[in-house]
Amino acid sequence: MRELEVPDPRPDTGILRVEACGLCGTDHEQYSGQLFPGRPFIPGHEVVGTIVAAGERALERWGVREGERVAVEVFLSCRECGPCRRGEYRRCERHGLADMIGFAPVDTPPGLWGGYSTHLYLPPDVLLLPVPDNLDPIVATAFNPLGAGVRWGRTVPGTKEGDVVAVLGPGMRGLSALVAAKEAGARFVMVTGHGERDRERLETARQFGADLTVDVATDDPVAALRDTAGALANVVVDVTAKAPAAFAQAVSLAAAGGTVVVAGTRGAPDTPGFSPDIVVYKELHIVGALGVDAPAYREALDILASGTYPFADVRREVVGLDGVEQLLAALAGDTDEVPPLHGVVAP
Repeated sequence: MRELEVPDPRPDTGILRVEACGLCGTDHEQYSGQLFPGRPFIPGHEVVGTIVAAGERALERWGVREGERVAVEVFLSCRECGPCRRGEYRRCERHGLADMIGFAPVDTPPGLWGGYSTHLYLPPDVLLLPVPDNLDPIVATAFNPLGAGVRWGRTVPGTKEGDVVAVLGPGMRGLSALVAAKEAGARFVMVTGHGERDRERLETARQFGADLTVDVATDDPVAALRDTAGALANVVVDVTAKAPAAFAQAVSLAAAGGTVVVAGTRGAPDTPGFSPDIVVYKELHIVGALGVDAPAYREALDILASGTYPFADVRREVVGLDGVEQLLAALAGDTDEVPPLHGVVAP
C-alpha cells in the first residue's frame, strides 16, 4: 500500500475523487500475475467519480465542469493522430496500451493512474463522459462492460432486427452483449455458461431477457439453439475467458454466412475441437474485438439511466480498499466462494 500526494491541477489537467471502480477479468489477471507489466501500478479502469479540481483549459477540452460526475474512458487520446481522427483512439500513436487507466506505472508522476485509490489524476488527453444525474455511481460503473456489450454485441458484428444471436459467457460482458442484441432487435438470444459457478448467472440472463440459457457442461448448445430458435446464429459473441474450447463452440453455433466475434482471451494457444474447414464450408466472418469506444460508452450510460434492464439488481459486492484483495481472489477463482456477478471498489 502506498500513500501518494494529490497534486494541484495545472491549466490542462484535473483531479477526480473516485466514488466507485468496477472490477473485471483484467483486474484479477493483474492480481494473479498473468498480466504483470514488470512495474508497480494502481489497478482499476472502470472509474466513476466527481471532478474536484481542474484547469479551465482542461474543462473546455473535456467538455465538462468542476463538480460534475463523470465516467473515465480507459484509453487516452491525443485527438490528432490518424487512429484518433478515425475514432480508433485505443490505437493512439501517442498513447495506446502503454498508459491506459489502471495500468500506467505508479512511478510516473503523479502516480495516481488507477481507480483503486481515493483520487485519480486526469491528464490532458483523458476522455470523460458525463454520468446522468439519476444514475447511482456504483451502478454507473457498469458503463464499461455495457459499453463493451454494445460494441461487441451490436456494432462490430452489425447485429440487426430479426437476427438469432448466441452469447458465450454469462458474466457482466455477456449480459451486456445480450442487452445490445436485444436493443438491436434480435428475435432470439441464447446465453451459455458452464457448471455450477454460472448457474445463478444464467438465471440472471433470463431476467435480462434471454430467450434460452444453456449449461454447456450438461447440454449441447448447438442442438438446443437449433431446436428452440429453429436456426443457428447469425451472430455469435464469445466473451468467455480462459476457455479454449469455447471458440470451437462459437464456430459450430454460427449459421452459414454468420459472424463470430471473439472478445474474450483464451489464455492458451490451443483450440480444442476447432476445425478450420468449418469456417470455409460456412463462409464465416470471424473478427476479434479489443476495447470499447466513447459512442458505445455514451449509449451504455443512457441504457443504465433508463432502468430498462435490472443492472441495479444484479448480485453485487461493494468493498473499500481494505477489501480489494479478498474480492479479487474470489473473482480469480482462488477461493471456494461463488464470486458476485459485479464487483465494485468504493474507496
